[in-house]
Amino acid sequence: MPSKRYKKALEQVDTSKVYPLKDAVGVLAKFPKAKFNETIDLAFRLGVDPKHSDQMVRGTVPLPHGSGNVVRVLVFAKGAGAEAARAAGAEFVGFEDMIAKCTGGWSDFDVAVATPEAMVEVRKLGKVLGPRGLMPNPKTGTVTDDTAKAVREVKAGRVEFKVDKAGNVHVPVGKASFASNQLEENARAVIEAVAKAKPQSAKGTYIHSCTLSATMSPPVRVDVKEFVAH
Repeated sequence: MPSKRYKKALEQVDTSKVYPLKDAVGVLAKFPKAKFNETIDLAFRLGVDPKHSDQMVRGTVPLPHGSGNVVRVLVFAKGAGAEAARAAGAEFVGFEDMIAKCTGGWSDFDVAVATPEAMVEVRKLGKVLGPRGLMPNPKTGTVTDDTAKAVREVKAGRVEFKVDKAGNVHVPVGKASFASNQLEENARAVIEAVAKAKPQSAKGTYIHSCTLSATMSPPVRVDVKEFVAH
């Protein structure tokens, strides 16, 4: 059964309507607040078939106002790369010691970064880190010699997105405590990034639907026409 708060929120939204982004954020702001700082998410249903490798949709996008989350970063590196990562604020830095720790099942971090040199060994952690979505990847900027830049970007609020098996993408765009203009600008950056990530082989309608919601709220449908090239 939906909670009283959920029902009250539902009264604020016209479920048959597709709202311009600014208005969708405005509707969300009127919802009764939860007792914790809810995460605000965008959810997309895409017209792609992720079973085909040429229809995979993934990427990263820096949020203009950050994600509102504290991001714990692990960096696999030696020497200068390790020093730079520590200076940039990475919580965990190391090589053999960190590989051994992860092999033992430790995963108390949010993002892993590795230098190309370190990846030779880090690849062996695929079965451990892969299923948790923690494997460093060149496409998301987490395999790089510039460890300091990667750490700063991740901590500043760069978020990753990846289509799931059902063709859906979920991306956090901030917290309920954010100002409306901050949420709108973050959401705009994400919608633009997902729209640009359209695979060339995708036919027909690319973004079937886009909704904005808080952790405990009903979804608000967002009009993405202005973001999609015809």
